[in-house]
Amino acid sequence: MELRLYDTLTKEKRPFVPLDAKDVRMYVCGPTVYDFAHIGNARPVIVFDVLFRLLRHIYGEAHVKYVRNITDVDDKINDRAARDFPGLPLNEAIRKVTEQTGEQFHADVDALGALRPSVEPRATEHIVEMREIIERLIKGGFAYAAEDHVLFSPQAMNAANAGLPRYGALSNRSLDEMVAGARVDVAPYKKGNTDFVLWKPSKPGEPSWPSPAGIKAEGRPGWHIECSAMAWKHLGEHFDIHGGGIDLVFPHHENEVAQTCCAFHQERMANYWMHNGFLQVESEKMSKSLGNFITIHELLQDWPGEVLRLNMLKTHYRSPIDWTMKSLEESARTLDDWYRVAADVAPGKPAASVVEPLLDDLNTPLAIAALHGLRGDAAAVSGSLRLLGFLSESAAQWEGRKQQASGVDAAEVERLIAERTAARGRKDFKESDRIRDLLAAMGVAIKDSKDGTTWEIAR
Repeated sequence: MELRLYDTLTKEKRPFVPLDAKDVRMYVCGPTVYDFAHIGNARPVIVFDVLFRLLRHIYGEAHVKYVRNITDVDDKINDRAARDFPGLPLNEAIRKVTEQTGEQFHADVDALGALRPSVEPRATEHIVEMREIIERLIKGGFAYAAEDHVLFSPQAMNAANAGLPRYGALSNRSLDEMVAGARVDVAPYKKGNTDFVLWKPSKPGEPSWPSPAGIKAEGRPGWHIECSAMAWKHLGEHFDIHGGGIDLVFPHHENEVAQTCCAFHQERMANYWMHNGFLQVESEKMSKSLGNFITIHELLQDWPGEVLRLNMLKTHYRSPIDWTMKSLEESARTLDDWYRVAADVAPGKPAASVVEPLLDDLNTPLAIAALHGLRGDAAAVSGSLRLLGFLSESAAQWEGRKQQASGVDAAEVERLIAERTAARGRKDFKESDRIRDLLAAMGVAIKDSKDGTTWEIAR
């Protein structure tokens, strides 16, 4: 069975045919490191980690290159730096903010079971490439300098045609619809309402670099040009897959396509555009005003990262997801079972019944459902779960993590279970029930069988 992926541009599920099967290339928009990543940010991390693993499974680890960027120059970073480190020069404060939040992001996504990407470029390390693209766009008549800014003209792109895509094709909008529906920055130096910034002057104290286009004042890049530059540097002018959240389709990805295709005279930037759906919390949009804004770091205080990972993958990546406490509890129970069955078993080949749904546009809900039918083949369960990014610990480590999180004293639990077993042996069922209730009050669930009594932390 072949891999098929849904392409946002063509609005269809198509067979995946890499440009070069020995060098499969994927770019995914990463974090802007100004604050703790929230659970919505975790969705593309987990989704495209599964795709990365699947591509490596198909083509081999050495033949897949995954680039996920870090945006470390942005107004939100500047604001956070000024707020948190008012006594420091802004550039020094910015460095502190990006170092701290970048380290926290890595710790959080590592806990989610996500592999590190092949390359993780930072925007500030690619200013040369940004300036090169901007100069190409000016030379081609697609961009212009005005009042120390450089702006891209979608009108010029669409007028040129010449084998280029239509601006608006990715988001399926016309220029008129973009003007009517978007928040358009009004500025006297703009030639058209839809023109967007490639480069802008820096304010005093802000990060700044020599400007392109002969502009004397130093400046800094706009957001969209950063990803075009990093993708070009590490994957080339034309590559296989570009991913991110559905909220990035317009304007960010639309503008990336425009910049890259016009700079390098390409019909496509990426052959497949993939976007994950929105996330809600308990059926409401996540927002700080509603008090339901949850960071990955906060959730990891209460749940193992693999529970968050499974909870995310139970919904197809293109569908909206409702993040609920009930679903988290169900995911935790499922993982408890998987760890008992497969964590200490040598992994076999991933089961075809699990791989085939993944080949159908990453149908993780169907793959997870298939896992429940494999209980008789622990090796296949083990191999399949590892392909999906689970079973990073032994069964004992998993149980120990739960005990540590719950504060349960394992030695005390074992002592009480021994007392209960003795009471049952002498048919003192009143004492046996008392101990069972005491264990339940401690958050411990017990299970009696012909082989003895086992226990676990109740979810």
